[in-house]
Amino acid sequence: MDVGIGLPIAAPDALRTWAECAEAGPFSTLGLLDRLVYDNPEPLITLAVLAGATSRIRVQTEVLLAPLRDTALLAKQAATLDRMTGGRLVLGLGIGGRDDDHQVAGIDKNTRGRRLDEQMAVLRRLWSGEPYGENIGPIGPAPARPGGPEVLFGGFRTAAIERVARWGDGFLAAVAPSSAGLMGGLFDTARRFWKEYGRVGEPRIVAQVNVALGSDDVVHDARSNMRAYYAFLGTADQMVAGMLTTPTKIRAALAEFADLGADEVMLYCHGVDPHQVDRLAELL
Repeated sequence: MDVGIGLPIAAPDALRTWAECAEAGPFSTLGLLDRLVYDNPEPLITLAVLAGATSRIRVQTEVLLAPLRDTALLAKQAATLDRMTGGRLVLGLGIGGRDDDHQVAGIDKNTRGRRLDEQMAVLRRLWSGEPYGENIGPIGPAPARPGGPEVLFGGFRTAAIERVARWGDGFLAAVAPSSAGLMGGLFDTARRFWKEYGRVGEPRIVAQVNVALGSDDVVHDARSNMRAYYAFLGTADQMVAGMLTTPTKIRAALAEFADLGADEVMLYCHGVDPHQVDRLAELL
């Protein structure tokens, strides 16, 4: 099972250091969150910079809120990043849940799921080199990976999980370790839809857990940042309480997800101390 690092959004100027440390360690992927009405760095631009500072590690959006973006431009941006990284882009996509993000983007929040499905039809067509429409030519460049970058879908509702089989390559799930057993049922649902749609093999399963490893100050910083980011949900305190802060608990969570058949676990760090990468590497 692969293990990746989720990058903190509170210190954009430190993310190159995080990327270089992760590249030198045993980690498979760098992940980055997405919001519009927040002070987080824009993920595609940021991951492009980090991809240029690395040569091996994958770069992944967790998750990019596709309905907020112009479809044709997103197709071009993703194909460009995939091409220039030699196929290292993993495009995690979701619909988002904040009213303000959708208001600023001029998107009706009530139609975001339908919009994502419509976007995927266009993205897959463009990434395959087909014209955008009648009398409108293709939008390049061609991605490194035939048919487009690897696409994961995040979400917990049936429609989101079914989207994995309809349009994607895998399922991206964020969950508190205490409910990882419940997550196994969602993994099974993704695999069931995969078979029902006649897809070959199995979907790639990626889990995400929130971690902080270091001094009390490091843990406090992580909890404060995470609480601020998820305040809009109304359950931020519960999510923060599920953050793993000891090697024993992190190892146990990794073992549990391995038993559930996860292909990768992203250890998401909300605290800005880059030395956490080295501590997590030692833990592994």
